[in-house]
Amino acid sequence: MTHPTDFPRDPSRPALPPHLRTTLWLAELGLPVLPLREGKGPMGNCRACQKNACGGRPNMKTPGPCECAAPCHAWAAATTDPTILTGPAWARAWRQAEAVAYHPGGAGLTVVDLDDAEAVAWARQTLPATKVVLTTRGEHWIYRGAMQSMNGVRPGVDVKSTMSYVRWRGPGAGTMAVLPDVVRTLVVKDPTARQAHPVIVAVPAGGGQCPHRSPVYLDRGIDMAEQRITGAREAIHTTVYRTFLAVLSAHGRCGCLTEAHTARLFTAAQAKGESARHCEDAWDNARTKLGL
Repeated sequence: MTHPTDFPRDPSRPALPPHLRTTLWLAELGLPVLPLREGKGPMGNCRACQKNACGGRPNMKTPGPCECAAPCHAWAAATTDPTILTGPAWARAWRQAEAVAYHPGGAGLTVVDLDDAEAVAWARQTLPATKVVLTTRGEHWIYRGAMQSMNGVRPGVDVKSTMSYVRWRGPGAGTMAVLPDVVRTLVVKDPTARQAHPVIVAVPAGGGQCPHRSPVYLDRGIDMAEQRITGAREAIHTTVYRTFLAVLSAHGRCGCLTEAHTARLFTAAQAKGESARHCEDAWDNARTKLGL
């Protein structure tokens, strides 16, 4: 796949609505695109695709059991096909759209999403220079090359590539660099490195000793939770909520859960078609039910 290494200015297409005009231009550059509703979330699934009853779309390149022509299943609906983008099934979505997003992994790209000033300062000291796009709170650093996506790899830092989407905020500035190893290692799990350090556990709020004698116990629980979400074939919303509830019930009171753990669960849920907002709501509802 050709990597769009530079984003020229959007040519004028006065006959088209603004979002669709931008969408077709991005599709010509090789960026798979999709509409976003208010709140930066993807469009909800149509009736036939609710609760993933259709089986979902596994990925961008392999046709899945879902043959729906509407923009269902979040990032997996992203496309460069102008026939689909301008077709009747997408017309309602474009009328409701608040913004345009793209699937970076589908274009062979990785976006390091820096959410605040401290994250931006870290990137400037640590990462190779590349194309930079300003956001409302920070910056997007875009590299050529795809990789696994993961939220919360550092405070204020998300990595978005495969099975993820990014809001389009303009062409940015600078020259796009090749994806460096320092970004790839942000999502690498290294149990050897973890076990080489003394285990530090938090004391439960109610007093007493933390039940997690080693990181292995907690990691095994997160692994099982990921597998439960990934293996769900129906009732995805319910499965995600109940899984979050089980994780918080077992690990939410002692302080051992980190942003990296929750990011793994959110990433698994989003891969099944859940939006980031739905994940946050499910997590907050589970905390509320448990009184956390």
